[in-house]
Amino acid sequence: MTLDLKTVKHISKLARISVDEEKANKLAGDLNSIFEFIEKLNELNTENVEPLTSVANTTLRFREDEVQSQNIREKILSNSPDNNEDFFVVPKVVE
Repeated sequence: MTLDLKTVKHISKLARISVDEEKANKLAGDLNSIFEFIEKLNELNTENVEPLTSVANTTLRFREDEVQSQNIREKILSNSPDNNEDFFVVPKVVE
């Protein structure tokens, strides 16, 4: 998979990042080298390899699920930028 300049500009527009022509060319090269590395990783035979959750050889300690705090709704909603009784009100970010 290779990314061309048009695709990089489209991605930057979706991410709301302004990228000039020079940066877009460099970014396209960087992203293409990342995708090449990913494609090399996909070629590896992982047939008999068990998945890991961590590279450290440790086991997780289990604990009971316990409610730590109750009835803190008002305290949480007091942090809302706009006053509302039921939920957080935040500025619209999707057009």
